[in-house]
Order: sequence, then structure tokens, then C-alpha cells
Amino acid sequence: MPIEELVKRAAAFGYETLPLTDINTTMGAADFVSECRKQGVRPVMGVEFRQDNELLYVALAKNNLGFAELNRFLSQHNLTKQPYPTTAPEWDNTFVIYPFGKHKLKQLKENEFLGVRFSQLTKLYNCESFEKLVAMQPVTFAEADDFHLHQCLRAIDDNVLISRLDPTTCAGPDELLLPAGRLKTTFALYPQLMENAERLLAECEISLDGSVKNKRCFTDNVYDDRELLRKLAFDGMLYRYGGANKEAYRRIEKELDIIERMGFCAYFLIAWDIVRFAMSKGFYHVGRGSGANSVVAYCLKITDVDPIELDLYFERFLNPKRSSPPDFDLDFSWRERDQVIAHIFKKHGSEHVALLGATVTFQGNSLCRELGKVFGLPKREIDQMERNPVEFAKYNAVGQQIVSISDRLKDFPRQRSIHAGGVLVTERPITDIAALDLPPKGFPTTQYDMYSAEKLGLVKIDILSQRGIAHIRDAVEMVERNHGMKIDIHQIEALKHDERIKQQLFKAETCGCFYIESPAMRGLLRKLRCSDYKTLVAASSIIRPGVAKSGMMREYINRFHHPETVDYKHPLLKELLAETYGVMIYQEDVLKVGHYFAGLDLAEADVLRRMMGHKMRDKSEFETVAQKFFDNCRAKGYPDALVQELWRQIESFSGYSFSKAHSASYAVESYQSLYLKSHYPLEFQVAVINNFGGYYQTWFYFNEARRMGARVQLPGVNHSEFLTSLNGRTIHMGFVHLQGIEQQFVERFIAERKAHGPFADFADFIQRVPFSLEQLILLIRGGAFDFTRKTKAELLWQAHLCKHDGKKEQAETLFRFENQHYEFPDFQTNALRNAYDEIELYGFPVSMTWFDLLKTSFRGEVMACQMPRFVGRRYRMLGKLVTVKYVRTSRGDRMALGTFVDATGEAFDTVHFPPVLTNWPFQGDGVYLLLGKITEEFGQTALEVEKMARMEYKSNDIAP
Repeated sequence: MPIEELVKRAAAFGYETLPLTDINTTMGAADFVSECRKQGVRPVMGVEFRQDNELLYVALAKNNLGFAELNRFLSQHNLTKQPYPTTAPEWDNTFVIYPFGKHKLKQLKENEFLGVRFSQLTKLYNCESFEKLVAMQPVTFAEADDFHLHQCLRAIDDNVLISRLDPTTCAGPDELLLPAGRLKTTFALYPQLMENAERLLAECEISLDGSVKNKRCFTDNVYDDRELLRKLAFDGMLYRYGGANKEAYRRIEKELDIIERMGFCAYFLIAWDIVRFAMSKGFYHVGRGSGANSVVAYCLKITDVDPIELDLYFERFLNPKRSSPPDFDLDFSWRERDQVIAHIFKKHGSEHVALLGATVTFQGNSLCRELGKVFGLPKREIDQMERNPVEFAKYNAVGQQIVSISDRLKDFPRQRSIHAGGVLVTERPITDIAALDLPPKGFPTTQYDMYSAEKLGLVKIDILSQRGIAHIRDAVEMVERNHGMKIDIHQIEALKHDERIKQQLFKAETCGCFYIESPAMRGLLRKLRCSDYKTLVAASSIIRPGVAKSGMMREYINRFHHPETVDYKHPLLKELLAETYGVMIYQEDVLKVGHYFAGLDLAEADVLRRMMGHKMRDKSEFETVAQKFFDNCRAKGYPDALVQELWRQIESFSGYSFSKAHSASYAVESYQSLYLKSHYPLEFQVAVINNFGGYYQTWFYFNEARRMGARVQLPGVNHSEFLTSLNGRTIHMGFVHLQGIEQQFVERFIAERKAHGPFADFADFIQRVPFSLEQLILLIRGGAFDFTRKTKAELLWQAHLCKHDGKKEQAETLFRFENQHYEFPDFQTNALRNAYDEIELYGFPVSMTWFDLLKTSFRGEVMACQMPRFVGRRYRMLGKLVTVKYVRTSRGDRMALGTFVDATGEAFDTVHFPPVLTNWPFQGDGVYLLLGKITEEFGQTALEVEKMARMEYKSNDIAP
């Protein structure tokens, strides 16, 4: 039962007090207390402690101190992985109720009782004292038929067939919420039990409010916090703006006043300290999100976005009317994030820091798969059902039952998880209000999620990781090693005026660049003819699904090129949306329309913003604000058609919108990537390859490196490292790409090479390096010994004839043994076989191209670079599939957008409308012959495919 339903039913059934005792967790506390206040029910918090499935005892917190006792006890168990004791600890502010029959009355302490269920009343006939007995009616189900859902969940949890489910692992089918009067009647033979229970609950109550519970002071006191923040802000102003910028001075003073009044000085200083630590370690970071609206954050180097330049207003980040607390988003390299989090724990103490939890719920077809397993369906049928559950249910009785159950179980909690980056730093010990888990990451994590944290007044700082930052840092370090050039990549103002970046953007040469490398984004950049920072900021938001799917992206592009045609429909809309040509593309646009146009106050307009980002669990507040939006517009006399169109734009943002500050933060990182790609393309490309996190597969980035003039070589024992490296214009692939190779083995022979020089030949390698035959064969087949000029066949024979059994690694030797020499046949090198080895071991050919493997010599009638010259004409093109994206038309039909590379390595895009996709579907990876018409929209060309077929490769008859 959802907490809201539980409390509403309890209130309707006449209960004035209600305890929540979830099993081994207090994660529902915030929602429970909040809902009880709404329904006029007095909340009591507790925990049902179970070891595996055995009920040990139920604990009820008398007050907030008791709640803290329970949280500490739960946390100690979860963090140490120790079993719960069979006897409860000696708590000062907690009642303990043992199951009847588990303990003798004489053994009970003052705060301990025995809970008697209705089914156990017959055992009380000779009981002499009822003082320590209380009525206990657990509530698990809303209705009796929910018991079957419960059985399904227990079977999924235990990974057993539902027919083999152990009844002792389930709740009793009678664990229903009864009306208060009926519950009293149930225990009428022993009224003392109900009286004792009511007396015990009367002594319990919990109070959880939304007052800010974050750390109050970064220094020793509020005054020192305020003075330190002011000093840092104005010192930073000199770095960012110089000393004579009056607007910057005015904004800083205004922001500091709001920050001080709302008690957020410590929050800013904690974020500043995190950034300071990262910079002291040489870690790169990007500050993004609504925090980029703050000039103070810009001056503290928390962000690199200039709010004055982009006209970002601070109130979007922090204002007294904001309906939810703000937070900073700080992105770090995926390699360095854990070090940053460890610093926060060390700096503020583990009692006051925790990661934020999350709840994973049952969703979609994967739930059908889980249910299919517990109902015993064979894998083949489960796969069919997962692909199309409704169709499967038409012909399968069990499938019908599963689909029905899955509809009811959708959004049920499945397991606790970790928020993507939320970190909490509290004033009081965090276990005062939360129990902690210890996930595999190794950092204590709250059991509740971001929605509960918000209700409890906890403001998170998001410490996130991404690979884009890592490849920027790696590229900068590589440039310094190779060119002796030390780059300050944070000098964003200089980057904005860099001519090479402007040209790179205009041509949409953005492969590998953070956020702007996807086919859709490259197409948008071409359509906008983007060549400056502000246009890129807009593009970063326009590309979001909400804007794109609603048709607003196309409308924006048209208005961008033809601003004279814009019809704003109302003078106020022109004033509010002139910057975006009357189209809402940012969250701020919705706030402005909601506040100034529809007359909502800032708090109500903020509700619209939060719903756009799916940052609200309770939709009722949104529905109220939506109704007020329409009522206010009607009262102001706006035409219905205009109001409906504005609301359509607002709705299309749901779950996908960006704030302008967020888009600007992304654009800053994109600019950093663009600078490196335009000035040091090979260093940049190698850095992208080594971080494995781009939009495309690895082979495409090597293709891009070749486009930039690189010569790509297979990993070799005398030149390559574990990661890919650059020497002049030669890229040596890293052994990391060789599937099955062990990093420890690679590091061993690299260390030997660096200590004693390159290997003279194959025999020298096997004398100097301990190896296993399996690993040695991988090196041979992967081309790592090509420098010996011996064929792979000869090297493989030689490897098998080595003087050891190949099962254990060769021991280190003090003396060099003479190798026996064998006469081998004249093995011929086979380039085709080598290429197929490369595909097997690296995932793509290196010594040849995909096109060299084709049976046909045809390479297409038109190359990608020629497409603009032949718009409107039909041609055959040949392309290696890079990526395909399936989308739905407005009618719900499936179509596809493809990206291919031609024989010269240049990329081109394709469009596959529903009828074509049905008749000529994609058939997996490969090179395709495509027939279609070349189209153009706003300067972006594409092939509108009419027919296509996958081409055949040459046979590899002699390959294993």
C-alpha cells in the first residue's frame, strides 16, 4: 500500500494515531509524517526488525530521540553487516514489542511488551497478568486480493517459483487494515490489550519539519562564514571581472544579501571548499545547473558561466519564494569523483555526511520478465512476452495473469539504490533523521531518496562524474607533454573569441566534443549555422526531447533565420520571449510566462518548473497550479487558442527541460572540448578514445583520428602502452582494446621494456617476460609482434614449441637458455585473415577498412562531401553503419534516423520513413547499399532512403 493510501484509509476508518513500522527501514518517515499531518492523524514512527524472515521485535519511537535511536541501530547493522541481536538494545526513548511466545513476561524490561495477534487470543486463557500485553494487528495489504501481489513480490525477492514459495517468508493474509471499531470488537474478550496498546501509542509522537538541517557553519560561527564568503566573492570578482565592473559589484552585493538572509553562507562555502580541494589536486570540474545563475558562484570558481553575460537572474537559483531548496551540481572526472567524496567525509566527519539514496521501482516490460520467471515460463516465451506483453497475453492464459499483475505492480518499490550524485552535509548527526545503508560503493548512504530529503529540509550537493571532463584533462596533459604548452582551459572568455572554434562549430566538426557530438546535435548546429557561444547555449536546450518533439525546435530554427516573420500574438510575450523568438526553450521561459503572463506567484511558477524536470512525486500541487494558470489567463481575457498553445509548449517540457544556466554550463564544457579538438586534434582524439564514454563506438573515434591525419597502428610490444598513446602523428592503439588480455600481464612486459629496452625479437620477449600461452597467443593474433616480420602462423608454432607446458607462467630465470631452432614451412601472410583477426579481437579492422572487406569494388555514386551539390536527386550511396535511432511519428509509427560513413571516412545521415523501414529494415551492423533522394533542410543534407541492403564481405575460408 502506498503511504498516502495507508494514511487516508486509516483516517477514514477512524484512527487518530497510526504507527508506521516498515521492515528494517525508516525510509518512509518523511512521506508518512507529512501525509499524517494532512489527514489529521498523529504519526508514530517505528521499525519491524527481522533477521532474514524471522520477526525479532517491533520498536516504536516515543519521540525524535527514539527515532534517532532506531536510525543509529539500523545504521550500525547495515554498515557493519552484523546480524540483529535477538534481544533489543536498552533504548531510553523507544518501546519494544516482542512477538507473543518469544519471551516470558518476567524477562521483560520496563519499556518492553508482548504483542498478541487476534489468532493468538486463545492462548491467553490461563494468563495471570495482562499489564505487558498489547494488541497487535500488522497491516500489509489494502484488500484481501493484494495477498497474491505480495506472494509474487516475495517469489521475485527469493528467486523461486511462486508454486514453491515458503509460506513462512510471507505476511499473513489477514494483515489488513480494519476499521477502528471492528478492531476493538476483535479484541473484545481481552479489552486490556487494546487499552494497553492505546496507552503505549499515546506516549509516542514524532515531529519532522522542513526547516533546513544542513551544516549551519563552515567556520566556527555565522559571522565568520559571512565575512569569509564576502572576501572570497570580491577577490573572485577581480579575477572574473576586474575591479571596475559596477554591475558585477551590484549583483554580488544583492546575492550576498539573499544568501545571508536565507542562511546559505555555509552551503556556498562547502561547495567552494570542494572545488578548492579538487583544484589543489589538479582535478577538473564543471559547475552546472541553476547554481550557474549566481555571480557569487562564478567568482568562487564553482561555475564557469558568467550570469551577467547571459542575463541569468539569481532568483532562479535562490529566492524566498522558491518551493524547493536549490543545489549545486559539480561534475568531476569519473576517475576522481570518489576522491572528492572521500574529502567531504573527511572534512565534515562521517557522522554528518552521507550519500543520498534512491528507490528503484518496477517498470515496463522488465517486470513481465521477472513475473515470467516466478510463474515458470520458459525463456523463449518470456522473451516473446517482454517484446510485446499485450500481444502475448492474447494467446496465453498465464501471460494474461502476468500482464494483469504487472499493471498493478508498476511503480512498486523494487530495491534501494544510490542517487546519481547527491551528498548531504548536516548540522546534527545524520542518523538523527535517517538510517544508513552501505552499498558496494563503500560510502554510507541514506535509506530515503531526494524527495524525502527535500521534505526534511536537507539540501544536497550533487557530486557527479562524467567522462567528458576526463578527456579534457587527459588532452591538456598530453599537449603539455608533447608540445610543452600549458593550457588554462578555464579561460572561457578567450575561448569564446577563438576563430578556430567558430569554424569548428560552423562545420559541426564536433565528434568527441562533450554533449554536441551526436548526429542530432551536429545536424542542429548546421541548421543554426552556429558559430558562437550564445547560439550554442540555445542549441544545448533546443535539442532536448521535449522541445524537439513538440515542433518547437523546427519553429525556433525558422525564426532564428527569419526573425522578421515572428508573430508574438501578445505584446507581453514579445517582452518576455524576444531572446528566443517567442518560443519557450528554457525552464526560465516557463517561469516568466507563468509569473508575468499568467499571474502566478513565484512559488507557483516554480511548481511548473519542478514538474518539467520530474522533480515532484506528488502531482496534486501541480494540478492545482495548472488550473490556476488557466483561470488567471481566462480572467485576463487572453484568447483560448493562445493559452492552449502556451500550455502545449509548457507540457512538452515535461521531464526534459534545461534551465538556461544548465545549458550554458554544458556549452562551456563543449567549448573546452572544441578548443582542444580544433588546436590539438590528435591529442584530443586519443584522450576521447582512452575514456571510453562518447556517443559512438570506439572504431568511429579511430576513424575520426584518421580523418585528422593520424596513422593508426596495432598494439605492439615495443611501442604501445595499456592505453592508447600518441607519437607525433602516429597513434599506437592501447592493449586495453585487445579483448581477453590481462592488464597485469601487459603492465609486466611494459615495465620490462622500460627497464631493459625494447625486445629484439620474439625469442627475446619470451626469455624476458613471464607469460601464459593463452596470453601470448592473444598478443600474436593481435599483431603485437609484427615488428619481427614473421607471420602469425610461424609465431604461433614457435609459441607452442616453447620449453614449458603453457599452463603456468614461465618463472624468472637468472640465465638465458639457448632456444632450439626449427625449420618452418614458408607461411604466407594473409591480409584478409589478419583483418578478420582484428575484428574478432578489437571489434573492428585496423590494417584494412570495412570497405576493403567487401566482395564488390563499388563505393557509391556520391560521396558524403558531394551531397550538397546533388540535392533533390536520387543516388546510390555505400555506407558503414555507425548508429541508428528509432523514433515515433505523430501517428505512432516507427521510423529511423541513421548515420553512416562512406569509403573516404566521412559521415552522412539518412532518414527511413515507416513504409521504407518496414520493407527494408536494418539487418544489424555492416556496410549498406542505400538508394534514395538527397534532401536538404536549413543547410543540413540527408539521404531519404527508398531501399537498402546489407553488403556481403569476402569469405574468410582459411580463418579459424
